[in-house]
Amino acid sequence: MKVVYHPRYLEVYASDPAARPGRIESILQEVSPHFDLVTPEPASIEEIELVHTKWHIAEIQRMGQTYEVALLAAGGTIKAAELAMSGEPAFGLVRPPGHHASPDSCWGFCFFNNMAISIAKLRKRGKINSAVILDFDLHFGDGTENVFSGVPEVVYYHPEDRSRQEFVEGIARFLDRQKADIIAISAGFDRGVKDWGGLLAVEDYQTIGKLVKEFSLKACKGRRYGVLEGGYNHDVLGKNVKAFLDGIS
Repeated sequence: MKVVYHPRYLEVYASDPAARPGRIESILQEVSPHFDLVTPEPASIEEIELVHTKWHIAEIQRMGQTYEVALLAAGGTIKAAELAMSGEPAFGLVRPPGHHASPDSCWGFCFFNNMAISIAKLRKRGKINSAVILDFDLHFGDGTENVFSGVPEVVYYHPEDRSRQEFVEGIARFLDRQKADIIAISAGFDRGVKDWGGLLAVEDYQTIGKLVKEFSLKACKGRRYGVLEGGYNHDVLGKNVKAFLDGIS
């Protein structure tokens, strides 16, 4: 299991909660003693253009530092996808997040759709045809759905159940019906019991990780990777991420 990380993810590039000091540090403290860290390169403009319009890219370019870190976040997710294709599960410990970024717009602390770019690149290069994207963030990934609207080979799923048990069981039932070349996880931890959503316990994230691992071994040759989306209570964020990585690895 590899964790993709770059020191620039520590930069305070904006005033939103996804850029608050301490967010990535709280995760690193928990995961770095247990998993190998891999350094990515920034995504290229050509890679970003697999998903986003030139107009949108130009708008983000005007943000200076934010644009630079956003390129690194996309590059980190591409790296995680490449590691997964080589047979090793990976997690992109990146920021800014991405699942609210559509081809020509964005909101919700997102700028480029990291997950969509990584899947689009794998498809463009012919490494995969189909993919399942599980997004367990508190918020629906409208950007990811918009990118792959009309692409039946890429299935996007965002569980909405109101109890811990129903949430986890819903994911299990969904995965039982799927088959794909790879499974990718938009891993938002803001649904945690001590975060904004107030629902999932630490052990639930490990269970979800195990479900992903089991599915990947059964359906897609073990190919699996995740990328950080939400999660804003720094006191518990690292523990939740570590639990998920323990399950998926």
